[in-house]
Amino acid sequence: MMAEPKSQAQEVITCDLCVKPTQQFCNTCQANLCVDCASKHVERLKYQPHDIVHFKYRNVKLVFPQCELHPNQRCEVHCRKCDVPVCLKCMLGPHNGHKINDMLESFNDKKKELEKETKEIEFTLIPQYRKESEETEKKPYITRARFDELEKEKERHRESMLQEVDTIFNTIGSLNKSMKENHLAALKSHQSEIKNRIPDMTQTVQQNKEILKSNNVSAIINFKSKLGEYRNMPTDIDVNLPSLKTNTVQRRDLSLEFEEYRGSLKQTLQTLMSSLMETNFYLSLQKLLNQAKYITTIPTGIKPIYNVACVGVDEAWVSGEDKTIRRIDIHGSLRNTVITTCEDCPNDITVTRQGELVYSDGPNRTVNIIRHGRTETLITTPLGWKPDGLCCTKSGDILVSMFTTDYSQIKIVRYQGHTVKQEIDRDEDGEPIYKGGDYSLRVVENNNGDICASDINADTVVVVNKSGRVRFRYDGTPARRKKSFNPGHIVADYMSHIIVADVHNDSIHILDQNGQFLKCVDKCGLDEPDGMSADSDGRLWVGLYDAGEVKVIQYMK
Repeated sequence: MMAEPKSQAQEVITCDLCVKPTQQFCNTCQANLCVDCASKHVERLKYQPHDIVHFKYRNVKLVFPQCELHPNQRCEVHCRKCDVPVCLKCMLGPHNGHKINDMLESFNDKKKELEKETKEIEFTLIPQYRKESEETEKKPYITRARFDELEKEKERHRESMLQEVDTIFNTIGSLNKSMKENHLAALKSHQSEIKNRIPDMTQTVQQNKEILKSNNVSAIINFKSKLGEYRNMPTDIDVNLPSLKTNTVQRRDLSLEFEEYRGSLKQTLQTLMSSLMETNFYLSLQKLLNQAKYITTIPTGIKPIYNVACVGVDEAWVSGEDKTIRRIDIHGSLRNTVITTCEDCPNDITVTRQGELVYSDGPNRTVNIIRHGRTETLITTPLGWKPDGLCCTKSGDILVSMFTTDYSQIKIVRYQGHTVKQEIDRDEDGEPIYKGGDYSLRVVENNNGDICASDINADTVVVVNKSGRVRFRYDGTPARRKKSFNPGHIVADYMSHIIVADVHNDSIHILDQNGQFLKCVDKCGLDEPDGMSADSDGRLWVGLYDAGEVKVIQYMK
C-alpha cells in the first residue's frame, strides 16, 4: 500500500471525471470519484469488476495498464525486445519466447530515471537557465551601451575631421588671400610707375621742342638727355598664378596642394578605420573564405620578383633584381617608376600610412623614402649593420630588420624618425631570438602591437610582444605540408591574421594572432611565392619569383 499523499491535508482532491471534490475511490482502477461520477465510472467499464469504497478507506496501489490486444487483461510484465507492456495471454502469443521484465521492476527503474531527470532539471538545469537568462538580460544593455559609445566616438571623429578639413581649407584660404593681396599690390605699383612716367615724358617732349625753337646756344649745349631713362622701361612683373591640386583615392584619402602647402586627411581616415577595426563590430563581419579565389594574374616584366607592397586597393609597388621600383595596377598597367639610389637593388619595400614609398639599401646602409619624386634618406644604420626587411607601423615608426656583414647576428630595430626607440635581438635569458645565417628577416607589426618575423635561417615564424618578449614560434608543422617549412614574406592583415609565404611548398599559411594555424592557401597556382602584400579588400598580392607575375587572390569574405 502506497503512502498517503502529503498534500491531502493542504488541498482539495477533485474527481478524475469532473471538478467536484472526491468522496469515493475505485480500488480496482485507482480512480478518484465524486458521488455522481461513481455510477458513471462503473457503467463505462461495466465488463470489469470495481471495488468502490469511501475515499478514506481507499487502497492506493499501482495501476497496471490494460492490454491493447486482450480486453479486461492487465499488463503485468514488460517485453524487453519490443519495449511494450504485455499481459499473460500475450506472453503465450505474439511475444512468446521474448525476454521480459516484471512490470514492477520496470516501473521502479523508470521511476528512478524520472526522479533523476526531475532532480537534474530542477536543481541543475533550471538554475543554469536562470543564470543564463540573467546574463542574457544584461547583454542588450551592454550592447546598447557599446553602440552608443561607438556613436559618440563616431561623432568625435566627425568633429575632429571637420575641424581638420576647416583647418586645411582655412589655411589655403589665408594663403590665397595673402598671395592675392601681394600680387595685386605689386601689379598696382608697377602700373602706377608706368602711368606716372607718361606725363613726365610728355613734359620732356614739350621742353625739348621749346629748346629746338630757341637760338640760345647755352640751352642746346646744356641739354641733358632722358632717353636712356625712358628706354629703360620698368621690368614687367611676371605673376605666377597658383593652382590647387587635389587627389582623392577611392574616396578614402584626400590631399590638397597649394604652392608649398600640402594638406591631407589620409592619416585621420586611417586612424578612424584603425579604431573601428579594433572593435568586434567590424571584425565580426569578416571571415576567411573556405576556398581562396583566384582573381587575376598581373604580368610585371620583372624576373625574378623580390618584393610587393600594396598601395590602397588596386595598385602595388613591385621590385626585382634591378634598381627600378615599378607601380602597377590590377589591370597590369604601369602607373609609375622610381629609379633608386641602390648599388644593386632594393632589399625590401614598404608604404607609409601616407602612401609614400620606402625602400632599404643594404650596401649603402640606408633606408630611403620617395617624397615629391625625390629620394630622401630616413635612416642610416650603424657601421657593420645592413638594413633589410621593413615595416611602417600604424604609430608612424619604422621597423628595420638588419644583419651584420658576416651574417652572424640579426636583430629588429624600431626607429622613430632617426632615433632608435627599441632593439629586439635577445630573450630574457640573454639568448639570441633570431638565428644567424645567410638570410635576414621579413618583419611586420600586427594590430595588437606584436612584431612578427620570418626567420628563414631557422625555418620558423617568431612573434614577440610590444616589449620584445617571445610569445610563440610557428614551424609549419600543423599545416602538414610535404616539404619542410620555408617562411618568406610575412603579412598581418586588418583582421590580425598572420600570413606567411611558404616557398618550398608553393603555399601560404594563415594563422590567428595567437599562432593558431587556421588554413593553407595552395590551390591558386602559387609557384614559388616570394614577395607578398595584402590590400584592404581582403586580397593577397603574391609575387611569383621566377614567373615574374603577381597573383591576386581573394582570401577574405
